[in-house]
Amino acid sequence: MKIILATGIYPPDIGGPATYVRHLAEELTVRGEEVIVVTFMKTQDSKGRSQENEKWKVVTVSPAGGPLIRWRKFAQVLKQHGTDADIVYCFSSVSAGVPLRLARLKKPKKLLRLGGDFPWERYTDLGGRKTLKQFLASALRLRSAMGSILRGFHHVVFSTHFQQELYELMYAHLPSHAVIENALPARDIVRHQRHDPLRLLYLGRFVKFKNLENLVRAVAKIPHATLTLVGSGPMGTRLSALSRSLMLQGRVSVVPPVHGDGVTRVFVEHDVLVIPSITEISPNVALEARACGLPVMLTEENGLSPELRSGMVIRRLITVNDITKAILEADQHYEEFATNAAEPFVRRRGWEEVAGEHVKLFKTL
Repeated sequence: MKIILATGIYPPDIGGPATYVRHLAEELTVRGEEVIVVTFMKTQDSKGRSQENEKWKVVTVSPAGGPLIRWRKFAQVLKQHGTDADIVYCFSSVSAGVPLRLARLKKPKKLLRLGGDFPWERYTDLGGRKTLKQFLASALRLRSAMGSILRGFHHVVFSTHFQQELYELMYAHLPSHAVIENALPARDIVRHQRHDPLRLLYLGRFVKFKNLENLVRAVAKIPHATLTLVGSGPMGTRLSALSRSLMLQGRVSVVPPVHGDGVTRVFVEHDVLVIPSITEISPNVALEARACGLPVMLTEENGLSPELRSGMVIRRLITVNDITKAILEADQHYEEFATNAAEPFVRRRGWEEVAGEHVKLFKTL
């Protein structure tokens, strides 16, 4: 099969879709499928020309210009490479889904993977504080627009039953759909020993719905804790400024993204991964940390199944007081949390299994 993976972000950018697409491309290629990744990328050679990455092709599109310009450029690349494709698989309803609609491809089956919700994320970027469920229940116009986008696909793949059930409730005419859960990576589990002061970690995108400003404010209330924010995004400058204004130099660090073995090193050097998002549908970094034995403190508004969140600490992490209370609990009960995090998952789930489920699905369409 010829398979196009269309994504808004791809390594070296960070984020769930970037990681997912790269791993899926690798496994599909191993299985003998022809894979082309189409992505936006901020590089000097992002002019639509093909680049070789490993054994599959990566075609980059410059993100310069307004949305319409970007979408049209992306659509042109999809036409160029996807006219004879069997599958076009989008990893964003808007940044990849809208260009696919503009491309008007006839032959390929069109799939969308949802591990987030674009309209809700934009709502939180503007300061909104509703959870995903609250937002979907109230945003009728945006829901109507999203419904129109969804109907342009032959099939929707959800990463969690949590989001699938929300969409089944909120959208009357969903395309055929199924859940393919994230991989449970195979890593060496190491039981962590607490440092003094307690070393907190966040790793991921710096965006509003991650609730990172409240995390920084909570750390300001706990003198015996430090925080490392690893990643990039539009909130980066603001987080650095907030840390300075709270006199947290030396206790809060904002550092660039890490990849590969660098991620494992960061996990080993810290005591707790904190993910205080307003809603966290499919936190892949939580699974990676848990697979290394790092205690994970995750917002209660999350989409992980009971099996996937086993060994994690699930708490309400919305307000500064919520987060402060949870961090103090982690400090007081660290031995218990570290022991639970070092327990192996009931069932490992490698990327080869995830890829196999996709191939099986593709063949049914």
